[in-house]
Amino acid sequence: MGKADRSLIRLLPRQRPDIRPNPSRKRGMPMKAAAALLLALAAPAAAQTSTMENVQIRVERVAPGVAVLFGRGGNIGLSYGADGNIIIDDQYAPLTERILAAIRTLDPDPVRFVINTHWHGDHTGGNENVARTGAVIVAHDNVRRRMSAEQLVRGEIVQPSPSGALPVVTFAEGVTFHLNGDDLRVVHVANAHTDGDALVYFTHANVLHMGDVFWNGMLPFIDLDSGGSIDGMIAGVAQGIELADERTVVIPGHGPIGHKADLERFRDMLIHVRNRVGQGIAAGRTLDQLKAEGHADAYAHPGDFITGASFTETVYRSLMRDHGGIGEERR
Repeated sequence: MGKADRSLIRLLPRQRPDIRPNPSRKRGMPMKAAAALLLALAAPAAAQTSTMENVQIRVERVAPGVAVLFGRGGNIGLSYGADGNIIIDDQYAPLTERILAAIRTLDPDPVRFVINTHWHGDHTGGNENVARTGAVIVAHDNVRRRMSAEQLVRGEIVQPSPSGALPVVTFAEGVTFHLNGDDLRVVHVANAHTDGDALVYFTHANVLHMGDVFWNGMLPFIDLDSGGSIDGMIAGVAQGIELADERTVVIPGHGPIGHKADLERFRDMLIHVRNRVGQGIAAGRTLDQLKAEGHADAYAHPGDFITGASFTETVYRSLMRDHGGIGEERR
């Protein structure tokens, strides 16, 4: 691994995703992680282009005909070859030209398909722009449903996406693309990060894109308002582990490229925090007491989007909503 790659690993876990397609918050703006998403959602979109002007798109090849693009927002997977280009997510609208230019360094053909792993704007913000070039947008049924209507995330309103950004092909459980000498299996994950998540497994290249069901090197954001849940996250990561072997390249929604062992560590962290919070609820402890006990603090880092306290609150609210408390302890 070269110097640039090591630098990328240091930088990526500190990104703070803005789920709107047209963010205006500047990178690295000092905010308390618990409030970062709320402020981002409430900010005006007028300055969206200027906030992205210094973002560079980095390309990393991970297998023959498969690459990852890192910029601002969710990590982009790319399949390229004789049958054209397929991308998994497309980050933010102001970055589209840079993303397409980066793809052309590997393959001059246009993008044929965009697979959205879920509805958040840091993964779908470029949909409308890429669709104008002729790409077909594909996603789970719930992605189109949520993008089509006003959403409420942590008390803040997210406006509907323009019609040109909506997926035109949707699926309920999954779909397979037989292109570029590979079979790309798109598998729905129920009620994990959201209610419309999808994993994408490159069967022959042995590459797995997890979307925001996997955050490598940081605590995850689970969007409870969009149907996400701690139990669904654990189950979704387990689905990824079942697909992977020791040689699988695993692309997270956020963070550096990982492998099956990273997925297993992430799963173990989710289970640990879920069980400790659930035990605390069963013992009658309050949310403030559970936060003070710091069950997730060991997994957090300064500057991360999600703090230990905010993740503890998410797990608490998920368990209270879905089970009225602890539910069944996970192993």
